[in-house]
Amino acid sequence: MRNWESALSVLEALRERGQAAGHGWTLDTEFLLPHQRHVIALAGQGLVELARREDRAELSAIEGRSIRWAARPTPHGHDTLTYTRLRSRADRAPADAATGRVVELIPSQMAARRVFLSLTCQLKIPPAAGLAEQVRTAACDHGIKRWRMHLTEGQIASVAYGFLRHRITGFAAEANRFTREYDATYGPPPPDGQRPPTAATVHTERQAADETAARASRCRPLPRARPVSEASRPDSPRHGPDPATVNTMAR
Repeated sequence: MRNWESALSVLEALRERGQAAGHGWTLDTEFLLPHQRHVIALAGQGLVELARREDRAELSAIEGRSIRWAARPTPHGHDTLTYTRLRSRADRAPADAATGRVVELIPSQMAARRVFLSLTCQLKIPPAAGLAEQVRTAACDHGIKRWRMHLTEGQIASVAYGFLRHRITGFAAEANRFTREYDATYGPPPPDGQRPPTAATVHTERQAADETAARASRCRPLPRARPVSEASRPDSPRHGPDPATVNTMAR
């Protein structure tokens, strides 16, 4: 067992036995001498508090016997255990990959998500259910500097909604990257009773409009010819005799 695993095991044992005793302390009879030495080492790191003389006197009165040694986790030790349990759940997250799609965010994208989640109580459209837990327990791959999560389609749409707010406020790089990598964008929902047109619907409607316009052009009547007036006809009497005829008659 590695040193930090051993330290966490001792901390966990101290907390469990102290809670079981009711007063929060683990007594000398519950820890062997080698374990007590390990506890003393943790006390030097500020993770464990050793009982002082007055504490041992009070514990002796409670237990009805002389207490020579006692220890309990400090607030720092308690928070270390809490954080360790959280990280353990995050490390097990890949086992739940079947419940969602793998999404990897760069640090700046993750920072934007945390800002979005911090406004949950103030937003009219809050983040999707479970998104906060996914962000909180996300595992960081330090090799590629990516935060890995497993999100449902609804949670991905909620992330896209948050990135839209991010883009509007002048930070488009993170939103554009998310759209490019996961093909996820957010648009306002259509009015009640209306469904957004799909690409196929738009193509069909455009094709129908073109066919209607073509049919109308084929069926359009030709312009009516203007009637030739009598005065404009070459053989009209108003034009007089043909000049060639007049010359012949003159000869």
